Amino acid sequence: MAKDDYIACIGLEVHVQLKTNSKMFCGCAVQFGEPPNTLTCPTCLGLPGALPVLNKGAIERTILAGQLLGCETPPVVKWDRKNYFYPDMPKNYQISQFDLPLCIGGGVPLYDLAYPKDAQNEIENPGKSVELTRIHLEEDVAKSTHHSGGYTTIDFNRAGTPLMEIVSEPDIDSPEEAAAYLNSLRQILVYSGVSDADMEKGQMRCDVNISVRPKTQEELGTKIELKNLNSVSAVRRSIHYEIDRQIGELDAGNTITQATWRWNDDIGQTEIMRTKEDAHDYRYFPDPDLLPVQTGELLAAVQQDLPELPHEKTARFEKEYQVTHYDASVLASDKSLADFYEKAASGNKSPKKVANWVINNFLGELKEQELELSECGLAPEKIGALVNLIEAGTISNNQAKEVFSELFANPEGDPAAIAKEKGFEPADSSEVEGFIDQAIADNPGPAGEVTEGNDKAANFLTGQVMKLSRGKANPKQVTELILQKLRG
Repeated sequence: MAKDDYIACIGLEVHVQLKTNSKMFCGCAVQFGEPPNTLTCPTCLGLPGALPVLNKGAIERTILAGQLLGCETPPVVKWDRKNYFYPDMPKNYQISQFDLPLCIGGGVPLYDLAYPKDAQNEIENPGKSVELTRIHLEEDVAKSTHHSGGYTTIDFNRAGTPLMEIVSEPDIDSPEEAAAYLNSLRQILVYSGVSDADMEKGQMRCDVNISVRPKTQEELGTKIELKNLNSVSAVRRSIHYEIDRQIGELDAGNTITQATWRWNDDIGQTEIMRTKEDAHDYRYFPDPDLLPVQTGELLAAVQQDLPELPHEKTARFEKEYQVTHYDASVLASDKSLADFYEKAASGNKSPKKVANWVINNFLGELKEQELELSECGLAPEKIGALVNLIEAGTISNNQAKEVFSELFANPEGDPAAIAKEKGFEPADSSEVEGFIDQAIADNPGPAGEVTEGNDKAANFLTGQVMKLSRGKANPKQVTELILQKLRG
Protein backbone atom coordinates (compact mmCIF):
# COMPACT_ATOMS: atom_id res chain seq x y z
CA MET A 1 0.00 0.00 0.00
CA ALA A 2 1.11 3.55 -0.64
CA LYS A 3 1.87 5.90 2.24
CA ASP A 4 -1.24 7.94 1.40
CA ASP A 5 -3.34 4.83 2.09
CA TYR A 6 -2.52 5.05 5.81
CA ILE A 7 -3.70 7.37 8.58
CA ALA A 8 -1.36 8.41 11.39
CA CYS A 9 -2.77 9.18 14.84
CA ILE A 10 -0.48 11.13 17.17
CA GLY A 11 -0.89 12.08 20.81
CA LEU A 12 1.58 13.97 23.00
CA GLU A 13 2.32 13.79 26.70
CA VAL A 14 4.10 17.01 27.62
CA HIS A 15 5.85 17.34 30.98
CA VAL A 16 6.24 20.95 32.12
CA GLN A 17 8.16 22.17 35.17
CA LEU A 18 6.10 24.81 36.93
CA LYS A 19 7.51 28.23 37.74
CA THR A 20 7.63 27.98 41.53
CA ASN A 21 10.23 28.96 44.12
CA SER A 22 10.12 25.63 45.96
CA LYS A 23 9.56 21.98 45.14
CA MET A 24 6.24 20.14 45.06
CA PHE A 25 6.36 18.44 48.45
CA CYS A 26 9.20 20.15 50.32
CA GLY A 27 10.78 23.57 50.82
CA CYS A 28 13.91 23.01 48.69
CA ALA A 29 14.57 25.73 46.11
CA VAL A 30 13.84 25.23 42.42
CA GLN A 31 16.86 26.54 40.49
CA PHE A 32 18.73 25.60 37.32
CA GLY A 33 22.49 25.16 36.98
CA GLU A 34 23.37 24.70 40.66
CA PRO A 35 26.07 22.15 41.68
CA PRO A 36 24.68 18.59 41.69
CA ASN A 37 22.80 17.39 44.78
CA THR A 38 22.94 20.72 46.61
CA LEU A 39 19.20 21.49 46.50
CA THR A 40 17.97 18.46 48.44
CA CYS A 41 16.40 17.37 51.71
CA PRO A 42 15.13 14.09 53.23
CA THR A 43 11.78 14.47 51.42
CA CYS A 44 13.05 14.86 47.85
CA LEU A 45 15.79 12.28 48.52
CA GLY A 46 13.11 9.78 49.50
CA LEU A 47 14.56 9.05 52.94
CA PRO A 48 12.43 6.91 55.29
CA GLY A 49 10.08 8.87 57.55
CA ALA A 50 10.09 12.11 55.50
CA LEU A 51 6.56 13.37 54.86
CA PRO A 52 5.34 15.42 51.86
CA VAL A 53 3.54 18.78 52.15
CA LEU A 54 1.57 20.15 49.16
CA ASN A 55 2.77 23.26 47.31
CA LYS A 56 -0.30 25.51 46.99
CA GLY A 57 1.31 27.69 44.33
CA ALA A 58 1.93 24.67 42.08
CA ILE A 59 -1.72 23.63 42.38
CA GLU A 60 -2.88 27.16 41.51
CA ARG A 61 -0.62 27.33 38.46
CA THR A 62 -1.89 23.99 37.19
CA ILE A 63 -5.50 25.12 37.60
CA LEU A 64 -4.58 28.36 35.80
CA ALA A 65 -3.13 26.41 32.87
CA GLY A 66 -6.31 24.36 32.74
CA GLN A 67 -8.53 27.44 32.72
CA LEU A 68 -6.55 28.98 29.87
CA LEU A 69 -6.88 25.74 27.88
CA GLY A 70 -10.60 25.33 28.51
CA CYS A 71 -10.34 22.47 31.00
CA GLU A 72 -12.72 21.61 33.82
CA THR A 73 -11.45 21.24 37.40
CA PRO A 74 -13.23 18.62 39.56
CA PRO A 75 -14.48 19.85 42.95
CA VAL A 76 -12.21 17.33 44.72
CA VAL A 77 -8.83 16.03 43.54
CA LYS A 78 -6.33 13.66 45.13
CA TRP A 79 -2.77 12.39 44.85
CA ASP A 80 -1.72 8.80 44.18
CA ARG A 81 1.41 6.73 44.36
CA LYS A 82 2.65 5.45 41.01
CA ASN A 83 4.81 2.48 41.96
CA TYR A 84 7.91 1.51 40.03
CA PHE A 85 11.58 0.88 40.67
CA TYR A 86 14.17 3.12 39.06
CA PRO A 87 17.32 4.79 40.42
CA ASP A 88 16.02 8.33 39.80
CA MET A 89 13.10 7.69 42.25
CA PRO A 90 14.63 6.12 45.39
CA LYS A 91 11.40 5.72 47.38
CA ASN A 92 10.24 3.42 44.53
CA TYR A 93 7.09 5.39 43.80
CA GLN A 94 6.24 8.75 42.28
CA ILE A 95 3.56 10.97 43.81
CA SER A 96 1.22 11.70 40.91
CA GLN A 97 -2.52 11.84 40.11
CA PHE A 98 -4.49 8.97 38.65
CA ASP A 99 -8.31 9.09 38.55
CA LEU A 100 -8.96 12.59 39.98
CA PRO A 101 -6.54 15.00 38.22
CA LEU A 102 -6.68 18.78 38.53
CA CYS A 103 -7.83 19.40 34.94
CA ILE A 104 -10.01 17.42 32.53
CA GLY A 105 -10.72 18.03 28.83
CA GLY A 106 -9.88 21.30 27.09
CA GLY A 107 -7.76 21.93 24.03
CA VAL A 108 -4.71 23.70 22.60
CA PRO A 109 -5.30 26.12 19.68
CA LEU A 110 -2.74 25.76 16.90
CA TYR A 111 -1.42 29.21 15.93
CA ASP A 112 -0.42 29.67 12.29
CA LEU A 113 3.02 31.04 13.16
CA ALA A 114 3.62 28.10 15.52
CA TYR A 115 3.94 25.74 12.55
CA PRO A 116 7.43 25.17 11.14
CA LYS A 117 8.24 27.95 8.68
CA ASP A 118 8.37 25.56 5.73
CA ALA A 119 4.82 24.42 6.53
CA GLN A 120 3.11 27.76 7.21
CA ASN A 121 1.96 28.26 3.63
CA GLU A 122 0.22 24.87 3.45
CA ILE A 123 -1.57 24.39 6.77
CA GLU A 124 -4.01 21.52 6.27
CA ASN A 125 -6.34 22.36 9.16
CA PRO A 126 -6.17 26.13 9.81
CA GLY A 127 -7.76 27.17 13.09
CA LYS A 128 -7.55 23.65 14.54
CA SER A 129 -7.56 23.04 18.29
CA VAL A 130 -6.07 19.77 19.57
CA GLU A 131 -8.25 18.14 22.22
CA LEU A 132 -6.80 17.36 25.64
CA THR A 133 -7.53 14.37 27.85
CA ARG A 134 -6.26 15.76 31.14
CA ILE A 135 -3.65 17.76 33.01
CA HIS A 136 -2.31 16.31 36.23
CA LEU A 137 0.30 17.43 38.74
CA GLU A 138 3.16 15.30 40.02
CA GLU A 139 6.78 15.46 41.16
CA ASP A 140 9.72 15.34 38.77
CA VAL A 141 12.38 12.66 39.11
CA ALA A 142 16.13 13.07 39.52
CA LYS A 143 18.34 13.60 36.47
CA SER A 144 20.39 10.59 35.34
CA THR A 145 23.53 11.17 33.28
CA HIS A 146 24.95 8.15 31.46
CA HIS A 147 28.72 8.43 30.97
CA SER A 148 30.87 6.86 28.28
CA GLY A 149 32.78 4.83 30.86
CA GLY A 150 29.70 2.70 31.49
CA TYR A 151 28.57 4.35 34.72
CA THR A 152 25.68 6.69 35.63
CA THR A 153 25.51 9.65 37.99
CA ILE A 154 22.30 11.01 39.50
CA ASP A 155 21.54 14.64 40.41
CA PHE A 156 18.61 15.07 42.81
CA ASN A 157 18.38 18.85 42.41
CA ARG A 158 15.51 18.31 39.95
CA ALA A 159 13.79 15.62 42.05
CA GLY A 160 10.54 16.86 43.51
CA THR A 161 10.17 19.87 41.19
CA PRO A 162 6.44 20.47 40.46
CA LEU A 163 5.75 18.77 37.15
CA MET A 164 2.57 19.29 35.15
CA GLU A 165 1.74 16.57 32.64
CA ILE A 166 -0.48 17.67 29.76
CA VAL A 167 -1.96 14.69 27.90
CA SER A 168 -3.57 15.16 24.49
CA GLU A 169 -6.05 12.96 22.71
CA PRO A 170 -4.68 11.13 19.60
CA ASP A 171 -5.92 14.20 17.73
CA ILE A 172 -2.74 15.24 15.90
CA ASP A 173 -2.54 14.27 12.23
CA SER A 174 1.01 15.10 11.20
CA PRO A 175 4.52 15.91 12.47
CA GLU A 176 3.91 19.54 11.49
CA GLU A 177 0.80 19.73 13.67
CA ALA A 178 2.79 18.19 16.53
CA ALA A 179 5.39 20.96 16.19
CA ALA A 180 2.63 23.61 16.10
CA TYR A 181 1.03 22.06 19.18
CA LEU A 182 4.25 22.27 21.19
CA ASN A 183 5.04 25.82 20.07
CA SER A 184 1.48 27.04 20.73
CA LEU A 185 1.38 25.34 24.13
CA ARG A 186 4.72 26.87 25.10
CA GLN A 187 3.49 30.35 24.12
CA ILE A 188 0.44 29.99 26.34
CA LEU A 189 2.43 28.66 29.31
CA VAL A 190 5.04 31.42 29.08
CA TYR A 191 2.39 34.12 28.55
CA SER A 192 0.56 33.08 31.70
CA GLY A 193 3.69 32.76 33.84
CA VAL A 194 2.90 29.10 34.54
CA SER A 195 6.34 28.00 33.31
CA ASP A 196 9.40 29.23 31.43
CA ALA A 197 9.00 26.01 29.39
CA ASP A 198 12.63 26.08 28.22
CA MET A 199 13.25 22.75 26.49
CA GLU A 200 17.02 23.26 26.53
CA LYS A 201 16.90 23.38 30.34
CA GLY A 202 14.61 20.36 30.56
CA GLN A 203 11.67 22.49 31.76
CA MET A 204 9.49 21.07 29.00
CA ARG A 205 9.87 17.49 27.79
CA CYS A 206 7.72 15.41 25.50
CA ASP A 207 6.66 11.79 25.01
CA VAL A 208 5.03 10.94 21.68
CA ASN A 209 2.42 8.23 21.05
CA ILE A 210 2.11 7.18 17.41
CA SER A 211 0.01 4.63 15.60
CA VAL A 212 -0.83 4.09 11.94
CA ARG A 213 -3.70 2.21 10.31
CA PRO A 214 -5.09 1.73 6.80
CA LYS A 215 -7.72 4.28 5.83
CA THR A 216 -10.21 1.44 5.52
CA GLN A 217 -9.75 0.49 9.20
CA GLU A 218 -11.83 2.22 11.89
CA GLU A 219 -9.95 0.88 14.92
CA LEU A 220 -6.77 2.71 15.94
CA GLY A 221 -3.50 0.97 15.22
CA THR A 222 -1.10 -0.35 17.88
CA LYS A 223 0.58 2.50 19.75
CA ILE A 224 4.32 3.07 19.95
CA GLU A 225 5.61 5.53 22.57
CA LEU A 226 8.74 7.63 22.01
CA LYS A 227 10.24 8.82 25.29
CA ASN A 228 11.85 12.07 26.49
CA LEU A 229 12.19 14.15 23.36
CA ASN A 230 13.72 17.51 24.27
CA SER A 231 13.27 19.72 21.20
CA VAL A 232 10.49 20.55 18.76
CA SER A 233 12.66 19.60 15.79
CA ALA A 234 13.42 16.20 17.36
CA VAL A 235 9.71 15.58 17.85
CA ARG A 236 8.97 16.45 14.22
CA ARG A 237 11.78 14.34 12.78
CA SER A 238 11.11 11.35 15.02
CA ILE A 239 7.43 11.28 14.06
CA HIS A 240 8.27 11.38 10.35
CA TYR A 241 10.68 8.49 10.83
CA GLU A 242 8.37 6.41 13.02
CA ILE A 243 5.38 6.78 10.68
CA ASP A 244 7.48 5.52 7.77
CA ARG A 245 8.89 2.67 9.91
CA GLN A 246 5.46 1.46 11.02
CA ILE A 247 4.04 1.65 7.49
CA GLY A 248 7.03 -0.38 6.30
CA GLU A 249 6.35 -3.04 8.95
CA LEU A 250 2.66 -3.29 8.03
CA ASP A 251 3.41 -3.43 4.30
CA ALA A 252 5.81 -6.29 4.98
CA GLY A 253 3.02 -8.23 6.71
CA ASN A 254 4.43 -7.78 10.21
CA THR A 255 2.48 -6.75 13.30
CA ILE A 256 3.26 -3.75 15.49
CA THR A 257 3.87 -4.67 19.15
CA GLN A 258 3.08 -2.05 21.78
CA ALA A 259 6.40 -0.87 23.17
CA THR A 260 8.47 2.10 24.31
CA TRP A 261 11.13 3.39 21.94
CA ARG A 262 13.70 6.17 22.07
CA TRP A 263 14.82 8.63 19.41
CA ASN A 264 18.51 8.50 18.52
CA ASP A 265 19.15 12.00 17.17
CA ASP A 266 22.72 11.18 16.10
CA ILE A 267 21.64 8.56 13.55
CA GLY A 268 18.11 9.83 12.97
CA GLN A 269 16.36 6.61 13.96
CA THR A 270 14.10 5.22 16.66
CA GLU A 271 15.37 2.36 18.86
CA ILE A 272 13.38 -0.01 21.06
CA MET A 273 13.75 0.37 24.85
CA ARG A 274 11.19 -1.98 26.43
CA THR A 275 7.71 -3.43 26.03
CA LYS A 276 5.12 -0.92 27.18
CA GLU A 277 3.66 -0.98 30.67
CA ASP A 278 -0.06 -0.37 31.13
CA ALA A 279 -1.59 1.63 33.96
CA HIS A 280 -2.25 -1.50 36.03
CA ASP A 281 1.48 -2.29 35.99
CA TYR A 282 2.11 0.76 38.18
CA ARG A 283 -0.28 -0.41 40.93
CA TYR A 284 -1.65 3.07 41.64
CA PHE A 285 -3.23 3.70 45.03
CA PRO A 286 -4.12 6.89 46.96
CA ASP A 287 -1.18 8.44 48.79
CA PRO A 288 -1.91 7.93 52.53
CA ASP A 289 0.22 10.96 53.50
CA LEU A 290 -1.76 13.51 51.45
CA LEU A 291 -5.42 14.40 51.95
CA PRO A 292 -7.73 15.10 48.98
CA VAL A 293 -8.03 18.79 48.07
CA GLN A 294 -11.25 20.76 47.60
CA THR A 295 -10.59 23.03 44.61
CA GLY A 296 -13.50 25.52 44.82
CA GLU A 297 -11.66 28.43 46.49
CA LEU A 298 -8.50 27.85 44.46
CA LEU A 299 -10.46 27.85 41.21
CA ALA A 300 -12.35 31.03 42.13
CA ALA A 301 -9.11 32.83 42.99
CA VAL A 302 -7.48 31.84 39.70
CA GLN A 303 -10.50 32.92 37.62
CA GLN A 304 -10.37 36.47 39.00
CA ASP A 305 -7.24 37.39 37.08
CA LEU A 306 -6.83 35.37 33.88
CA PRO A 307 -4.08 36.75 31.60
CA GLU A 308 -4.55 37.73 27.95
CA LEU A 309 -3.48 34.91 25.62
CA PRO A 310 -1.63 35.23 22.27
CA HIS A 311 -4.74 34.85 20.06
CA GLU A 312 -6.64 37.34 22.23
CA LYS A 313 -3.78 39.83 22.04
CA THR A 314 -3.58 39.34 18.26
CA ALA A 315 -7.26 40.26 17.88
CA ARG A 316 -6.85 43.29 20.14
CA PHE A 317 -3.79 44.55 18.22
CA GLU A 318 -5.71 44.31 14.95
CA LYS A 319 -8.61 46.31 16.37
CA GLU A 320 -6.77 48.78 18.58
CA TYR A 321 -3.70 49.52 16.46
CA GLN A 322 -5.13 48.79 12.98
CA VAL A 323 -2.28 46.44 12.07
CA THR A 324 -2.63 43.46 9.74
CA HIS A 325 -3.46 40.02 11.12
CA TYR A 326 0.02 38.80 10.17
CA ASP A 327 1.80 41.70 11.90
CA ALA A 328 -0.42 41.32 14.97
CA SER A 329 0.37 37.58 15.08
CA VAL A 330 4.11 38.22 14.88
CA LEU A 331 4.00 40.85 17.61
CA ALA A 332 1.80 38.70 19.87
CA SER A 333 3.82 35.51 19.37
CA ASP A 334 6.19 36.48 22.19
CA LYS A 335 4.99 38.24 25.34
CA SER A 336 8.17 40.31 25.71
CA LEU A 337 7.91 41.45 22.09
CA ALA A 338 4.22 42.29 22.52
CA ASP A 339 4.99 44.37 25.60
CA PHE A 340 7.86 46.09 23.74
CA TYR A 341 5.56 47.00 20.85
CA GLU A 342 2.79 48.36 23.08
CA LYS A 343 5.24 50.67 24.84
CA ALA A 344 6.65 51.84 21.49
CA ALA A 345 3.16 52.46 20.05
CA SER A 346 1.73 54.12 23.16
CA GLY A 347 0.37 57.56 22.19
CA ASN A 348 1.88 57.32 18.70
CA LYS A 349 -0.11 58.72 15.76
CA SER A 350 0.97 55.84 13.51
CA PRO A 351 1.00 52.56 15.49
CA LYS A 352 0.94 50.65 12.20
CA LYS A 353 4.23 52.25 11.14
CA VAL A 354 5.64 51.51 14.60
CA ALA A 355 4.71 47.85 14.04
CA ASN A 356 6.61 47.88 10.73
CA TRP A 357 9.70 49.30 12.41
CA VAL A 358 9.58 46.80 15.27
CA ILE A 359 9.06 43.78 12.99
CA ASN A 360 11.31 44.69 10.09
CA ASN A 361 14.06 46.91 11.53
CA PHE A 362 14.23 46.06 15.22
CA LEU A 363 13.79 42.28 14.92
CA GLY A 364 16.05 42.25 11.87
CA GLU A 365 18.83 43.98 13.81
CA LEU A 366 18.41 41.58 16.74
CA LYS A 367 18.75 38.64 14.36
CA GLU A 368 21.80 40.12 12.64
CA GLN A 369 23.48 40.84 15.98
CA GLU A 370 22.39 37.40 17.33
CA LEU A 371 20.80 39.04 20.36
CA GLU A 372 17.73 38.19 22.41
CA LEU A 373 15.23 40.94 23.13
CA SER A 374 16.22 40.86 26.80
CA GLU A 375 19.86 41.53 25.82
CA CYS A 376 19.06 44.74 23.94
CA GLY A 377 19.11 47.97 25.92
CA LEU A 378 17.07 50.00 23.44
CA ALA A 379 13.97 51.50 25.09
CA PRO A 380 10.82 50.89 23.01
CA GLU A 381 9.73 54.51 23.43
CA LYS A 382 12.69 55.56 21.26
CA ILE A 383 11.33 53.65 18.28
CA GLY A 384 8.05 55.47 18.82
CA ALA A 385 9.94 58.79 18.90
CA LEU A 386 11.79 57.87 15.69
CA VAL A 387 8.49 57.18 13.89
CA ASN A 388 7.18 60.53 15.13
CA LEU A 389 10.16 62.25 13.45
CA ILE A 390 9.29 60.54 10.17
CA GLU A 391 5.61 61.41 10.42
CA ALA A 392 6.42 65.06 11.23
CA GLY A 393 8.53 65.32 8.09
CA THR A 394 11.68 66.02 10.11
CA ILE A 395 13.55 63.09 8.54
CA SER A 396 12.95 60.75 5.63
CA ASN A 397 12.56 56.99 5.94
CA ASN A 398 16.08 56.38 4.66
CA GLN A 399 17.47 58.93 7.10
CA ALA A 400 15.53 57.23 9.89
CA LYS A 401 17.31 53.96 9.08
CA GLU A 402 20.66 55.65 9.68
CA VAL A 403 19.38 57.14 12.92
CA PHE A 404 18.08 53.73 14.00
CA SER A 405 21.45 52.05 13.35
CA GLU A 406 23.15 54.65 15.51
CA LEU A 407 20.43 54.33 18.15
CA PHE A 408 20.73 50.54 18.29
CA ALA A 409 24.50 50.80 18.77
CA ASN A 410 24.07 53.53 21.41
CA PRO A 411 20.72 52.93 23.14
CA GLU A 412 21.19 55.90 25.46
CA GLY A 413 21.02 58.32 22.53
CA ASP A 414 18.05 60.46 21.53
CA PRO A 415 16.57 60.04 18.02
CA ALA A 416 16.10 63.80 17.47
CA ALA A 417 19.62 64.60 18.70
CA ILE A 418 21.17 61.91 16.50
CA ALA A 419 19.26 63.23 13.48
CA LYS A 420 20.55 66.73 14.17
CA GLU A 421 24.13 65.52 14.60
CA LYS A 422 23.92 63.81 11.23
CA GLY A 423 22.66 67.00 9.60
CA PHE A 424 19.20 65.56 8.93
CA GLU A 425 17.38 68.82 9.39
CA PRO A 426 14.47 69.49 7.04
CA ALA A 427 15.24 71.77 4.12
CA ASP A 428 13.72 75.24 4.06
CA SER A 429 10.24 75.09 2.47
CA SER A 430 11.05 77.86 -0.05
CA GLU A 431 14.24 76.02 -0.95
CA VAL A 432 12.28 72.81 -1.52
CA GLU A 433 9.86 74.72 -3.77
CA GLY A 434 12.83 75.84 -5.82
CA PHE A 435 14.16 72.29 -6.12
CA ILE A 436 10.73 71.09 -7.30
CA ASP A 437 10.53 73.81 -9.94
CA GLN A 438 14.02 72.90 -11.15
CA ALA A 439 13.22 69.16 -11.27
CA ILE A 440 10.05 69.86 -13.32
CA ALA A 441 11.92 72.18 -15.71
CA ASP A 442 14.77 69.72 -16.20
CA ASN A 443 12.43 66.75 -16.80
CA PRO A 444 9.49 67.84 -18.97
CA GLY A 445 8.72 64.25 -20.04
CA PRO A 446 7.96 62.82 -16.57
CA ALA A 447 6.33 66.11 -15.59
CA GLY A 448 3.94 65.78 -18.54
CA GLU A 449 3.11 62.20 -17.56
CA VAL A 450 2.18 63.36 -14.06
CA THR A 451 -0.04 66.07 -15.54
CA GLU A 452 -1.79 63.39 -17.59
CA GLY A 453 -2.50 61.32 -14.46
CA ASN A 454 0.50 58.99 -14.13
CA ASP A 455 1.28 59.11 -10.39
CA LYS A 456 4.26 56.77 -10.74
CA ALA A 457 6.09 59.37 -12.79
CA ALA A 458 5.97 61.65 -9.73
CA ASN A 459 8.31 59.23 -7.96
CA PHE A 460 11.03 60.00 -10.51
CA LEU A 461 10.65 63.74 -9.94
CA THR A 462 10.71 63.19 -6.16
CA GLY A 463 14.00 61.36 -6.56
CA GLN A 464 15.45 64.31 -8.46
CA VAL A 465 14.35 66.72 -5.71
CA MET A 466 15.93 64.49 -3.06
CA LYS A 467 19.22 64.65 -4.95
CA LEU A 468 19.04 68.41 -5.24
CA SER A 469 18.25 68.77 -1.51
CA ARG A 470 20.99 66.24 -0.60
CA GLY A 471 18.40 64.08 1.11
CA LYS A 472 17.09 66.77 3.43
CA ALA A 473 13.65 67.10 1.88
CA ASN A 474 10.82 64.87 3.06
CA PRO A 475 9.95 62.59 0.10
CA LYS A 476 6.30 62.20 1.09
CA GLN A 477 5.77 65.96 1.24
CA VAL A 478 7.76 66.48 -1.96
CA THR A 479 5.51 64.05 -3.85
CA GLU A 480 2.40 65.80 -2.56
CA LEU A 481 3.75 69.22 -3.63
CA ILE A 482 4.66 67.90 -7.10
CA LEU A 483 1.14 66.56 -7.59
CA GLN A 484 -0.34 69.88 -6.43
CA LYS A 485 1.85 71.87 -8.82
CA LEU A 486 1.22 69.70 -11.87
CA ARG A 487 -2.44 68.90 -11.26
CA GLY A 488 -3.51 72.39 -10.09
